[in-house]
Amino acid sequence: MTEKLLFWGIIVFLFATLAIGMWAARQVKGDSENYLVAGRGLVLPLAAATLMAQSVDSNATLGNTDLTAEFGFWAGASLPIGLALCLFLTGLFFAKPMNRMGLITLPDFYRIKYNHLTEVVASLLMVLSFSFLLAGNLVAGGYMFEAFLGTTYTAGVMLLAIVVFIYTASGGLFAVAYTDAIQVGIAFVGSLGLLAFIGSSFGLEIPAGTGPMALAQLSDPTAGAVINWATLLALGLGNIAAIDFMARIFAAKSPETAQRACLIGGTGTLIIGVPFSLIALSAPQILTDAGITPDGPILYALLDGVVPPLLGLLVIVAILSASLSTADGAILGTSSVIAHNIIGIRADDHNAAGDRLLLITRTTGFVISVLGVIFALKVPQTGVLLLLAFDLSFAGLVVPMAGGIYWNRSTWQGALSCIILGSLTRLIFFVLMPTTFGIDNTLLYIPNEIFTTDFDGFPTLISPLVGLVAYIVVSHLTGGKTTRQQVIHSEAREAQLDRR
Repeated sequence: MTEKLLFWGIIVFLFATLAIGMWAARQVKGDSENYLVAGRGLVLPLAAATLMAQSVDSNATLGNTDLTAEFGFWAGASLPIGLALCLFLTGLFFAKPMNRMGLITLPDFYRIKYNHLTEVVASLLMVLSFSFLLAGNLVAGGYMFEAFLGTTYTAGVMLLAIVVFIYTASGGLFAVAYTDAIQVGIAFVGSLGLLAFIGSSFGLEIPAGTGPMALAQLSDPTAGAVINWATLLALGLGNIAAIDFMARIFAAKSPETAQRACLIGGTGTLIIGVPFSLIALSAPQILTDAGITPDGPILYALLDGVVPPLLGLLVIVAILSASLSTADGAILGTSSVIAHNIIGIRADDHNAAGDRLLLITRTTGFVISVLGVIFALKVPQTGVLLLLAFDLSFAGLVVPMAGGIYWNRSTWQGALSCIILGSLTRLIFFVLMPTTFGIDNTLLYIPNEIFTTDFDGFPTLISPLVGLVAYIVVSHLTGGKTTRQQVIHSEAREAQLDRR
């Protein structure tokens, strides 16, 4: 791949992304509801594209190929398959009721269904987890610019953060949706184009015991089954309570549009993500035959030494798109939660200077971007940060969300117990484990002889069970009149939203 082609291709793509984001700013019109949920008017193609783009991040591309090449199909494919599972489950059980409620941010749900204290605690957990998510994608971009543009890692992280912040702060979810549509189109063509090239030029040779039908990877702990199931469940269930993901559900034009967008997005996620896994199974032998020794991600080595320049550029831009589409959602989602749910500014709060929620969200977005850069420079690794973000959501937030919709005996005390105990259990496990999803824990590890690498994967499965038990037991102990009042209040609130 020629360096000049790659350099100018990426530069043109970044400027095009900025231009689209700035153009989308015209549709905000100084209104926070337009900024945060795109005026609740995303039509099906845009809603599906932005959900799909939010599911395809750097972990589902780069992480997918590296894990598949080293451990087998299910080690890597569990990432896009888990994300697709999230979209299918959301479409079946959550999209319609969540869209119908007319929420601004996901923590609004915890206030309406439970109370303000639950809203604030849930918000703090979401901000923590999405700070990890933002930093992880900035790390991926930093390494990409270092590898292909010749920048330093620090300069790469800062450049990516600046680009994402400018177009996100300008156009909000309108900018995110329009840029996501372009980015997911590039990822779609790049993924299938790469699969077609590798298949036609080299064939897809799958080493014995590593392919999709090697089900020992899902049944034998020594073959990584526990970690693979933990990945599938953390992404498949944990991402349901993701603030950026749900913002797209709220922005869909109707409950039916939200549901269909999820189902289409899940299918698209599989079409984009699984080819990377299939390619990775053949990649080690292809590189060996070409006399290439990977120095970094195996996909980078394949693109740099084997793939034609134009196709390589398309795939590189697709991977960059994945990082951008997740980073913009993390900045917008986190800043809106801080402004709206933690500081407490409501959508109808205006003064002489205009819409205060819009102003504070944009200001907070800058602070979040700076913090993301600092975190990415202090902890330059993607896998642990990205997966820990989904793990925290899975452990503490999903059960109260599902219970708030489908279980009328739930109480705010039960929800709060679940959020605190589930997430705290996961964090304790994290600092006591030497590895997380097979990745060395260099973020914060307390050496001990109790928890070894053999226990890896189990913390992801145990923590939400702790939260679930706390939720059910405490809700039963604190049920009764309070619960009935909450149900009446929730039903009245939903009826009011429906009349709008």
